[in-house]
Amino acid sequence: MKNYILKRILTSFFTLLAILLVLFLLMQLMPGSPFHDEKLNQDQRMVLYAKYGLDQPLIVQFFNYVKNMLKGDFGVSYSISKNTPISQLIQTRLPISIRIGGTAVFLGTVFGLVLGLIAAFRQDTIWDVLATVISVIGVSVPSYVFALVLSYTLGFKMGLFPMIFKEKQALISSVLPSIALSMFTTASIARFTRSEMAEVLGSDYMLFAESKGISGAALIFHHGFRNALIPVITVLAPLAADLMTGSLVVEKIFSIPGVGSLLVNAIQSNDYNVAIALCFLYSAMYIGLMLVVDILYVVIDPRIRLSRGEIHL
Repeated sequence: MKNYILKRILTSFFTLLAILLVLFLLMQLMPGSPFHDEKLNQDQRMVLYAKYGLDQPLIVQFFNYVKNMLKGDFGVSYSISKNTPISQLIQTRLPISIRIGGTAVFLGTVFGLVLGLIAAFRQDTIWDVLATVISVIGVSVPSYVFALVLSYTLGFKMGLFPMIFKEKQALISSVLPSIALSMFTTASIARFTRSEMAEVLGSDYMLFAESKGISGAALIFHHGFRNALIPVITVLAPLAADLMTGSLVVEKIFSIPGVGSLLVNAIQSNDYNVAIALCFLYSAMYIGLMLVVDILYVVIDPRIRLSRGEIHL
């Protein structure tokens, strides 16, 4: 177990290092310059390049960047907020995106599991059809459509929630965007839960457990639900990473100062440091969640064993 976790951590570390190298090269290959002010002449641009070390060879720039990043220094913004430390920009925006995205993940997971379980236990009934319809709508309709509908009905017409994000009312301002973002997660989790739970309920080991006198909640949750959770968790991990790193369109609709809009602004203005830092943050969150998923496989399903540092079913 320990060897497997250590191996996965090392693999994740080198994967992140490779991702950072690719991001660094891609940003360098982007057309344009972070110093695109028309008032600057060529000599002034060269001075700025020398100031920020952009006149050095790419390999030197990369290793300097990695060395500083390991110290928690992601550099400064070139154009979005000149000379402002990137860590400061992220600190003010990331908590907002994580709070809204985390709430969306929680709501989507809870309602998705409930819908999926109802559909699995009531197959070919009106409840199954209703859960299926909700799942199809949640997957088919983009989150920004739900955001617009919620903003118009609950925000504009009924006045129950703010239509624009307000720092002084952060909690209540997060309700509508969280619900809008949770719809796709709800639908995805419901579909997978229904499919996997229906398969588990008809499996041989469930019949064997029932023949041993196990019934009720012990049969359903201890023997059935745990095994159905594995594919659900696999799907949930990337969804959680995506939601907690910000959704651009929903952030724009509710004027949320999150990391999604910051990333787009950084790419549009060729602010290399900000773009690399945010992309790396997303990658680290994604890989971290997938690492947690790999460990949860062993905890949830007793059939999984570790052998020679690998997982075998």
